[in-house]
Amino acid sequence: MKRKLVPMDRSHLPQVLAIERACFSKPWSEQTFADELYNDAVSLVVAEGEDGAVLGYGEVSVVLDEGCLEKIAVAEDSRRQGVAEEILGAFLRFGEAHLAFLTLEVRASNAPAIALYEKMGFETVGRRKNYYADLHEDAILMTVEFDRIGTV
Repeated sequence: MKRKLVPMDRSHLPQVLAIERACFSKPWSEQTFADELYNDAVSLVVAEGEDGAVLGYGEVSVVLDEGCLEKIAVAEDSRRQGVAEEILGAFLRFGEAHLAFLTLEVRASNAPAIALYEKMGFETVGRRKNYYADLHEDAILMTVEFDRIGTV
């Protein structure tokens, strides 16, 4: 299936919110996403299928030369098809050009996500105990550092 990455806009929000509710125990509201669309320190992208359907989305926030992967989610019927890897790859290319590092937090039990992050060059750098309090679950902190010469 052909797909493309595009900047998220308001027209994507209904589909993004459906994916958000399916993927997260504390989903963001429509207002939160709408506010992020106009935040200059944030990059929101969606992966669209040939028919314009949102297959997945991601968000990175940036402060100076530090990036944080805030969100990445893929519709259930589009998982294991490289969507998350494509979104993450775009953020890593941005990081190589502009950041010192990119960091993230992931549920300790989310083995598929952790495997993807490791495949893409992230390393575990810490653990936040009971970070996901509603789930009574730790967060694994992962980071990829950029050498600023164009390689991860």
